[in-house]
Formats: sequence, C-alpha cells, structure tokens
Amino acid sequence: MSLTQSTSNALSSISTVSEQISVVSQNIARVNNTDASRKVANVVSGPGGGVSIAGVTRTANKLLLDTYLDANASSQTQSAVNSALDQLQNTVGDTDSDTSPAALMSKLNTALQNYSATPQNSAVGATVVTAAQELVTSLNEATQAVTDVRNQADSAIATSVGNINSLLSQFQTLNQQVVSASGSGRDITDVLDARDTVLKQLSNEIGIRTATRDNGDMAIYTDSGVTLFDKTARSVTFQQSANLSANSVGSPVYADGVPIAGTPHMMSISSGKLAGLVEVRDSIAPTYQSQLDEMARGLISTFAESDQSGSGLPDAAGLFTDGGSSSVPTSIVPGLAGSIKINASADPTQGGNAELIRDGGIAGASYTYNSDGGASYTDRIQQLITNLGSTQAFDSSTQIHSTGSMLDFAKSSVSWLEALRQSSSNEAESRQTIADRAATSLSQATGVNLDEEMTNLLSLERTFQASSRLISTVDNMISTLLQAAS
Repeated sequence: MSLTQSTSNALSSISTVSEQISVVSQNIARVNNTDASRKVANVVSGPGGGVSIAGVTRTANKLLLDTYLDANASSQTQSAVNSALDQLQNTVGDTDSDTSPAALMSKLNTALQNYSATPQNSAVGATVVTAAQELVTSLNEATQAVTDVRNQADSAIATSVGNINSLLSQFQTLNQQVVSASGSGRDITDVLDARDTVLKQLSNEIGIRTATRDNGDMAIYTDSGVTLFDKTARSVTFQQSANLSANSVGSPVYADGVPIAGTPHMMSISSGKLAGLVEVRDSIAPTYQSQLDEMARGLISTFAESDQSGSGLPDAAGLFTDGGSSSVPTSIVPGLAGSIKINASADPTQGGNAELIRDGGIAGASYTYNSDGGASYTDRIQQLITNLGSTQAFDSSTQIHSTGSMLDFAKSSVSWLEALRQSSSNEAESRQTIADRAATSLSQATGVNLDEEMTNLLSLERTFQASSRLISTVDNMISTLLQAAS
C-alpha cells in the first residue's frame, strides 16, 4: 500500500470515527430518556481499505413495542375503573361503617324495636324519624356521589377524545416525515423515536394495533379494528352531556363515524383509559345506582300504609315517600334514591307527628291502624319490624340478590361495592406490574445502556488515536524521503 493510500485510509478512519463518536455521545446524552432508542452509525468499507458511514439506524423491536402498547392500554383501563370505585367507596364506607346504608338501616330497625318496647314515649318515636332521616340522607348523598362519578367520567371521556385527536395529528406530521425521507439516506431515527412516543401516549387513551409498510408508512387501528390513522388521521368525536341524571344515557364515542365506545355496541374498544371511563359511566355507576334505587323503593314499600277504612283505597306512602308523592312504586324507579324523603306528616321538624308511625294515618285518616288511639298500641310498629326482615323481590339490574330482606339487601350492596373495589385494586396492581415489565423489556432491548456506550466511546477514542499516529508516521516518512531526495 502506498503512503498516499495509507494517509487516505487514516483520514477516512478519523472522519468515520468522529461521526461514530458523535452518535455515541448523543446516546449518552439521552441515557435518561426512556423514549430514546440506541442509535448506531453503520460503517462500510470502501475501495482501497477506507471506511465511511453508510447511515445511522436505531435499535427497534416491534414485538416488544406492541407488547408494551397492549399492556399499557390494559393498565390504563383498570386504573380509570379503580379510581372511580375508590371515589364511590369513600361515600358509603364498608359494612362496618356507621354511615353505610346497611348500618343506618340496622339503626332504624333498632329504633323501631325500642319504640315497640315503649310505644307511649313520643321521644323514642322521634328517634325513629331521626334514624329514618339519616338513612334518607345517606341514600340522597350516595346518589349524588354516583351522579358526580358519572359526570366526571363523561367529562374525562371528552378530554380523552381531545387527547386522541391531538396525538393523531402529531402522528400524521411525524409519519409524513418518515415517508418522505424513505430511501433518501437522511437520518430519521429521532423522528421514528418521536413517532413511537406518540404511539405510547396514544395507548394511554385507547387500545391500538399498528401495521407498517415498506416505505415506513404506518397505519393505526383500535383494538376492535376501527381505523384511527391510514395516510391521514381519522376524526374521533364525542358529545359531552351537560348533566347525566340517573336515568340518562351518555353519548357514544365515534371514530370515523363508527361507534367505538358506549351504546350502541358495534366495534367497542376493550382497553385504554377511554374504555375504562365508559365502563364506569355506563355500567358500574348505573348498577350501583340501581341498588340504591331499589333500597329506596323497598323502604317506601316496607313502610307503606294500607287502607283501614274498608273503602278500597290503594296503598299509600307512609314514613318514606318519593319527593312527597303518595304513590308506592312497584318496580325500580331510576333516581329514586335521590328523591326519597321523610313524609312531613310524621316528621316533628316539619310540623308532623312521630306518633303516626305507631298509629298509622301518615297518608290520611283512612290509613289509621290504631283506631282506639291507645298509647300502648304496638301492632303497627311490629308490622314494620317484620316488613324490614321479610323477603321481597328486587330488580335484576342490581346484580345482587333478586330476593331477600331489606336489611340483607343493603348489606349485600355494600359488600358488592367493596368486593368490586378490592378486585379492581388487585387487577390494577397486576396490570401495572405487567406494563412496567413490558416497559423494562423494551428499554433493555432498544434503549441506551450507559456502560456499553462508555465502552464504545473508549474504543473509538483509541481508534482515533491510532489513525492519528498513522498519519503522523506517514508524514514523518514523507518528510524523511523529501530530505533525502534534496
């Protein structure tokens, strides 16, 4: 090899190593960026033994990325559900809580038993009204909590849809850059990283699947198969409700005109925060509301008064009433737990008479049981105690016992919510662990390892120094030859 060729090779080596050092230095600078992949400067040999950089590529693993996207979306679903259940649980406590509907119903039962023991004591009768009012307040507040949870979920759905559209717009810009640079030799590794980052953020909101084409173009679909992006971003739409009452249905979410969440169930997604929020709004919260409504209906029915005059009058609301109505509901009434109240006729704080609980007649004179007006009369009180413990039917939408006593139904409702919350918490923890492991596997396979990069940097520096010494040696040899020739 001639001295000129040796010099040329050494110079190409220095140039190539300099570019490699630059790439490694950038890797080191991004070591704490979990979204940055490891970049590699690809070296190729040229004619005469020289070397050059053919381009910069990144370490990528589509299988591990897809695994992470699935795991992350699944984790976000359960996180949204778990958060809502915690909020509901905080409003009612557990079966041992003094403020739970079950505990307050037991308190009402105890107050009735005490009144039965001393029916002539009007002060004890007033404690029945107080216990009943506490139970009504509990049901009213629980209904408001359910309404709040549904409306918060509906608002969060709107936010999630906005995030999805924004991310799809960002993805379109990055995807166009990738496609336009395909085959040009330009370094687009940072753009590819940015595109993957958008996919990760998108999986927070909605479960996705991706498909990559030869020119680097990528399409995105929901986990149910609806197109979110193919050349251009598809529009995801949602109409937020002004206020979701107990008997109202939230709007569905559409992707390119296809319903992907909510009713109707056509191409419903199964993961992502959006899926969890819709489950809370349309399934979990309404089911719990149904339980509260059936408790309220059961109370109105249990304490209802029947005609004692022989006139054939219909049963009428007694101690408990639907917003003052005298009617007795025979089937589930959406939102009843929010409108149930104490009948003013029996409430001393509203000018009523608590002794009507003992005597009857809350609904009017025709409904009076204690016709003689005796202060020791207990038949009606005993009937109410029996009614509380008697078996009755409940609507199947409650997803708990279809038959049972009021006391048992109230306990079952609290237990249902606690069991669901505990199960959700365990599932959320499990899914988060899986997502964390998937993220770690992806990072280990494609991310920057500081020790490896420092080792590469030291090796490149030695190569640079060797090439520099070669140039210096050749320069000295040429100088010696020139001096000899002169």
